[in-house]
Amino acid sequence: MEEEIKKYGSKEVVKAAIMIALTSDREEEKKLKEQLAQKGIRTAAVDYGGEFISSVMKIVERAVVSAKREGIIEECHNQEGAVAGAAREALAQVMPKAVGLNVGGKIAVARSGEHISVAIFFGIGLLHLNEIAIGTGHRVV
Repeated sequence: MEEEIKKYGSKEVVKAAIMIALTSDREEEKKLKEQLAQKGIRTAAVDYGGEFISSVMKIVERAVVSAKREGIIEECHNQEGAVAGAAREALAQVMPKAVGLNVGGKIAVARSGEHISVAIFFGIGLLHLNEIAIGTGHRVV
């Protein structure tokens, strides 16, 4: 049976972004990206680590740059703004746990049709005393 390429809704796109953000290495990430691409969901991911407050803009920029690099969005203000807005929403969800601490993890972007989602999966803390948080954001272009 041939898999049909179709456009998915917000729930499936957010799920895809979370799944990519949770991959443990580049090999697993690459396999999952290929599986999702066959279904019509394009994805990108980038690792990140640093002090949370001073890194907010860098995290947003990395989400936008990785989305452009992987062909998820075009270089136009409405698509870049959609990714930036979804990334800010995802950051707002992890902010209560992360303020003043270091974070490390992965930022993922997923898109199908007009739906774009950003998922952020971070370990938050100091040394080996980490809390885990996932934030998601969604926009339509």
